[in-house]
Parts: sequence; C-alpha cells; structure tokens
Amino acid sequence: MNPVEIEEAVSELAQQPFDAGEFPFQFLAAFGNKATTVTRLRAGNTNQSDLSGGVLQRSHIHIATSSENQVNDTLTALRSSPKTASQKARFILATDGTEFQAEDVTTGETIACDYADFADHFGFFLPLAGITTVAQIRESSFDIRATGRLNKLYVELLRHNPDWAKAERRADMNHFMARLIFCFFAEDTDIFHPSYRFTSTVEKMSAGAGDNTHEVIQQLFRAMNTPIGDRKAAGIKSWADPFPYVNGALFSGNIDVPRFSKIARSYLIHIGNLDWTRINPDIFGSMIQAVADDEERGALGMHYTSVPNILKVLNPLFLDDLRAKLEEAGDNARKLLNLRSRMAKIRVFDPACGSGNFLVIAYKEMRAIEAEINRRRGEFDRKTEIPLTNFRGIELRDFPAEIARLALIIAEYQCDVLYRGQKEALAEFLPLDSQNWITCGNALRLDWLSICPPNGTGVKVRADDLFQTPLDQSEIDFENAGGETYICGNPPYIGDKVQTPEQKQELQQFRFGRQDVRSVDYIAAWFWKASEYIRFGGRFAFVSTNSICQGVQVPLIWPRIFRTGQSIFFAHQNFMWGNNASRNAQVTCVIVGVAAKVEGPRFIYSDEARKEVAEINPYLTAGDTIIVERSSAPISDVAVMFGGNIPRDQGNLLLSSEEMRALLQAYPAAAPMIRPIVGSAEFINGLARYCLWITDDQADLAFSIPPIAARLEAIRTYRLHGSERGRAGLETPYKFERTIIGSRHSIVVPSVSSERRPYLPCGLLDAPVRVSNLALAIYDAPLWHMALIASRLHLMWVATVCGKMKTDFRYSNTMGWNTFPLPKLTEQNKADLTRCAENILLAREAHFPATIADLYNPEAMPENLRRAHEDNDEVLERIYIGRRFKNDTERLEKLFELYTKMTGKGKAA
Repeated sequence: MNPVEIEEAVSELAQQPFDAGEFPFQFLAAFGNKATTVTRLRAGNTNQSDLSGGVLQRSHIHIATSSENQVNDTLTALRSSPKTASQKARFILATDGTEFQAEDVTTGETIACDYADFADHFGFFLPLAGITTVAQIRESSFDIRATGRLNKLYVELLRHNPDWAKAERRADMNHFMARLIFCFFAEDTDIFHPSYRFTSTVEKMSAGAGDNTHEVIQQLFRAMNTPIGDRKAAGIKSWADPFPYVNGALFSGNIDVPRFSKIARSYLIHIGNLDWTRINPDIFGSMIQAVADDEERGALGMHYTSVPNILKVLNPLFLDDLRAKLEEAGDNARKLLNLRSRMAKIRVFDPACGSGNFLVIAYKEMRAIEAEINRRRGEFDRKTEIPLTNFRGIELRDFPAEIARLALIIAEYQCDVLYRGQKEALAEFLPLDSQNWITCGNALRLDWLSICPPNGTGVKVRADDLFQTPLDQSEIDFENAGGETYICGNPPYIGDKVQTPEQKQELQQFRFGRQDVRSVDYIAAWFWKASEYIRFGGRFAFVSTNSICQGVQVPLIWPRIFRTGQSIFFAHQNFMWGNNASRNAQVTCVIVGVAAKVEGPRFIYSDEARKEVAEINPYLTAGDTIIVERSSAPISDVAVMFGGNIPRDQGNLLLSSEEMRALLQAYPAAAPMIRPIVGSAEFINGLARYCLWITDDQADLAFSIPPIAARLEAIRTYRLHGSERGRAGLETPYKFERTIIGSRHSIVVPSVSSERRPYLPCGLLDAPVRVSNLALAIYDAPLWHMALIASRLHLMWVATVCGKMKTDFRYSNTMGWNTFPLPKLTEQNKADLTRCAENILLAREAHFPATIADLYNPEAMPENLRRAHEDNDEVLERIYIGRRFKNDTERLEKLFELYTKMTGKGKAA
C-alpha cells in the first residue's frame, strides 16, 4: 500500500464504531498487513503478546485496548512488557476508543490524542508498512490526504464524463482541477471573504444528486473572471457576486465544468472541508501531478523525498553562498542592502520543471533569507523585492506547467503571510498578475536564452493566457541588468536503448563534429544545452542517474563541456532519489554542478559528509578532469584478458545436461568432442552447460554422427544466409567463430554481475572448461591475477569506469582490466597475492556445493570467505599506499592519480 491508501484506510477505521476486540487487527490491516497475516495473529499462532487481550507483531508493534480511562496505565504495561523488548516491537499503542496513545520505542517519540483524531497521525506508524522516510511524510500529511481525496474526485468525474477522459479534453479537465485547488486554498486562507466560502456555496446552491453542481461551479468561475464593475452587465448571479475578481487568466478561456454525480459532489464537499491552509507547495505539486497522470496514479503519495533532495542541488548551487553572505554582512545595513538588491536580480531556471518543485523551494528559501535581511534592517513589513517572474521553467506537458504556476502563486502568498502578516498578504494578492514564466514546450527544441535571458529588456507585452508565455525576449517586460541565473532541475533519464525516434532526433541536433550520439543518454542534451547557456558565465546543477559519470557515457558526454573551460564545482555522489514522475522512479542518482569559472574550493558530498577538494573529475572523485578511455592492451604489467569464445551458431553448438547425456548414451564416440562451457549465469549460479568443441581432426567424426551433423548443417545454413557476419566460418561450421583456450587453467570473470555483491565474482577453471562470450578470461596466467580482480579496489574501478547494465556491474576487458592502474609488483608482492587468491578459493571450497550466488549474498556471506577477502584487500592496498584505504572515495582518488601518472594524460591530482 502507498501512503495515500494507508491514510484512507486509517481514516475509515477512525470513523467506524470502536470494537475493542477487533481494533488491533483492523489497525494492522489498515497498514497493509495481508489477510493471512492478520488471521494468524487473531488465531494466536504468531501473536507474541504477554498482556491480556494484547496483540504483538514481532519487530513491529505491541497493541492493547484498555478499560475506560486506563489508557495511560495500559501504555505503561506495554512499555514494561518483557515481550515488547524480546520481540523487538518498534511501537506500543493503547486505546479505549476515546483516548489514543502510542510511542515509538526506538526514539521515545509519543502521540496522545482523541481516538477520533488518530488518523491525523498515520505518518507516525508508516514503518509498519515498510516506509521509512517518515519525517518527510509526516510533514506532508495534509498533501497526502488531499491528494487521495482529489484522486477519487478526478477518477469519478472521468467516469461520469467519458468525453473529458479523451486526449482532446484532458487539458480542460486538468485546468478545472487547478481552478478547484485554488478555490480550496483561497477559501481557507481568507483570500475569499470568510462569509462566502467556495465549498459551502457549492453545497448550498447545488442539488444533493449533483445534477446542477457543474452550473453552480461554472457561475462561480465566471464571477472570478469578471471585474466587479462588469458583473451586472455580465449577468453574474447575486450569490456568486461576493466572490472576488481573481484575474491572472486562471479563470479565463474555456470555463466548462464537467457534470457531477452524487458521489462526485460528495467528494468535492469533503475535499473542500479539509484544512487547505496546511498545503505545502514544495511537494503538493508533484502529488497532484500524479492524480492527472495515468502512469503515476499507482504511486500516489510516494513522492515525499523531493524537498531534502532538491536542496542538495540548490544549496551548493547558490543558496549556501547567499547564506554565507548574510552571515558575513552581520548587522551592516549597507551590506544587507547590497545582498537584498543582488537577490532581487537572481533568476532560477528549471528547463525540465515538472510541477515546479525546484522553483518553489528556491523561492521559499530566498524569501527566508530576504526576511532575515529585513529583520536586521528593521523593515519587518517591507514588500518583497523577489519577483515570481525570476523563477522560470520549461515543461513538456501542460498540466504540470499549470500546477507549477499555481504552486508558485501559493508559495508567494504563504511567504507574504509568514513574513509580513496576513493583512498585507491579502491586500496585495488579488487580482493575480497575468505574467507567466512557465513555458509549456520541448526544452530541447526551445531557445533558453529567449525564455530566460541573462539580461532583460523593457518592452511591455504580457501573455493573454496564463500558460502561454511569449518566447520572444523583445516581448518580455522585465529588466535584470547585472543579474545572475542559476539553472537547475531533474531532467528525464532515458537510456539509448529506450529512446523514441523523436528523442534520437533531438539528440542528433547536439552532435558535435563527427561525434556519434546514438549511445548517449537523453539527459546529456540538458547538460550540453546548459553548458552552452553558461559559456559567458553562470552555473548549472542537475540531478542525473549515475550512468553519466560512469563507463562509456563519460567520454561521450564530458569532453565537449570541459573544452569550453567549464568545470565541476560540486558533486553529490550516489544516493537514492524518487521524484515526481514515472521517468524518475527510485534510482541511484548523482548531482553534478558545473560552472563557467570556479574561484575557491570545490566540494564532493557523500551521504551527509562534505569534502573540500582542489578539482573534481567527471567520475565525481577528487582529481584532474581526466577521462578513462578504452585501451587495447593493459597499462599495467599484467596478462591479457580476452573475451570468451563466440559460437555464432544459433545455439547449435551448445548442449544442456539432458542433451549431453542423451547424445553420449546414443553415441559414446562423441565424448572427446564435448566440453563444459561457462558464461556469467553458469559460473555465478552453478549451472551445468556443455558445448561441442570440435577440432579439425575431429570434423569427419562429427559429421558421421547424425544429430551432430544436423546441428552443423544448421550452422552452415545460418552462416551462409542469416548471420550478421556474412560467410565467415562457412567452411568450419563445427568451430566457434572465436576460439581461445588455456592449457593449464583459466581465470574467469562474468561480464555482468549484481551490484549487491561486495566483490566481483571471479574464479579458477580447469583447462577442459570453455569460457563463453558471456564472460571474460585470462588464460594460464599466474594466480595472483585473481587476487587483483577479487579486490575491493578493482570492484570500485570497474563500477566507475565500466558503468552498469541496469543496476548490475558490466565488466569490460578494454575499460575495466586494461585501464586498471597497478603499482609495479615485487616477487614477494606476487607471492603474497597468490596466497590470498588460494585462501579465497579454499574458503569457497569449504562450503561446497554452495554457488557463487550463495557465497556472495551480502546478507549470508560466510565469515571465513569474508575474512579471506579482507586479508586480500589488506595485502593489495598496502602495496598501493602502505595501509588500508579509509573508504571507497580514497580508493578511487588513488587509482585516478596512478592512472594519470601511468598514462601521461595529465598531472596527478
């Protein structure tokens, strides 16, 4: 269950008559426990409680209902219960149906409220549903509740108005929802006069069956779009006349309203009776966007991590600098005035703005700084000098663009109330200004300089419609001479394999010289376009998947940025991000900030730590801006690693265990032509697979065995007619296209393996075992090579320079092995590493027949195997720096330093 569904279930439970015997089970069901789990608890099979009538779910919660006025004593009993501790219950909860008390045992945080109000605290218990980012959800509890109610209304209206669900009317439907949200907010914040509430007027003037609800709402919308002096002539109804003139084009244009069913009318009234003063525009925009997006509706309420993550972009981009200047100014009136004047000219531009989260948060943070300036200068009620028009965005879809504009309007009003008082905020709020700086369009096809120019002109033309911004800068009424522009956002991540033809074409327009952009991630276009924008000065920072700072993407994306003289001035290393669109599902992300000119230190952020460095490379570690490129031979003194054997056979040279046994049973003479073969899956999962390995002097024998001959003829036909390599290998259909084997042994490395494993899987194969093209191998090399591959150092290098396939490590001999920088080894070093490799193999052997997948499961890795790897890391890392590395960051910094020295591509960092 997602948070919206949980909130609805808990609210429904709170409204039902209290049943002391059933409440614990109903409560657990509301948080997503399956019926079978609840049934087992009810039967006592899994109930660990030691209190009469209590219910204890291990590792989760201990619940007990009490007699009237005994809630406090019952909670004390729960707290003192030995079972609460031994069963590791995180929460304790006691209620008598009138009073409700609960405690988080791990933090000591408590809840005490009326039973009827416990649903307001649903976020407190979300760990019961496996949702851990509770703090952000609790701060957004109203937004989650409102989103769920709006979703019900939206779905019901589309069901009752199927024509509004069609593509040509969906924009009208979304615009209608934006108008409703404004009305709900306006009536609870006294933007509408307290005597004339939107919700109560709809309830009073519309029939209970909902038949004329659309007419009532339409009349109210007409009033809000008609100046007071024009209302008589316009025929505005007397009951709608008290509503203010809103203007701002929010209610202009088509004011059709979908027809309401009785259920839809009920939903609307219920939504209107929520407390909309608690709306949080930081996050509400992305939630309401999900209501209107069919693909996202299943994830309602799951977008609560945005605010802290967005600040990871905005703080180092420019907010930290503003706060530092505020601290430096102290109470100096002149310095404070200069800072305020500077802030009035700062533009924040998000070219993939969605529902405006980045812009709203930037606006609110800047208003907070400005308010502190005004406080220090004794100008408490001073009108803000930070215009909404300085917060500009581009969004491909119309509804998110509309919500972004609305979210900024709400944020401005809330800031005015907070910093100046409600009276001043109300006096200046209406009518809304028709200026709009959220452009609906394709950011890769629009001219950013026309939408958000570094310096403005002064021709006075305004948009007629709320969301149709003039794109010609000569039409923009705003001056910003000497201002700063900061570009930020979370552009779409679309890998090269899933891009549409249109997206491929959009990337083509950024092709530089003979550069091939077919393998480039779609987000690269935003980096390139932002880099072009700041070529004469400025900064940008984007959230991206970490793929743009790994593997082949690095040499494809970053050279053209560095050629301009621009450099990375801050970076957030890998972290999980879940944001407001299906394209931005929970993924491993990085944040990269690029500046035209950097003065002073640069910073790398990892978790909550910040490290000051002299320079940041495109792999987001400290060091020169060097780019690791494929190498045809190892740069270190190691053996050559080859790709495995390529069959090019449509499976005819490969045999399952059953096929191998059947063939040998019928034709024992085939035994010398059968060998075990190992690829990534076989090596990691212990799967048995075989191949026909036929030498030239065995060819006649092979063709004399009918089932083998049939396979070889199929290969010959394929290579003659169907193979992408043409007629190569036509005369030797019994051979793999590429063959290479060892005489003593092979060190095998899977080409793809899970990132969850603490080490890269690798192993030693006997000479008869063949390696397929789904793995790589070093043939007849000394065993100390395996110690290198099995190390944490090599894992980090491969993860960084080879990149990933989805979330798995993608190994490459030309990128991962040939570029791996290794100090010159002494004979003693090699002997020590050989011993380490042997110990790893012996530790594995002790757990036979456990597979590599079993042994390297991070939750179940055997202790002796873990120790063997730790010893290996100890030995290897001392060869590099004389001690163990402190962390992975230090490992990568040393590797890049050594790579720089060994390749001569630049000075060491």
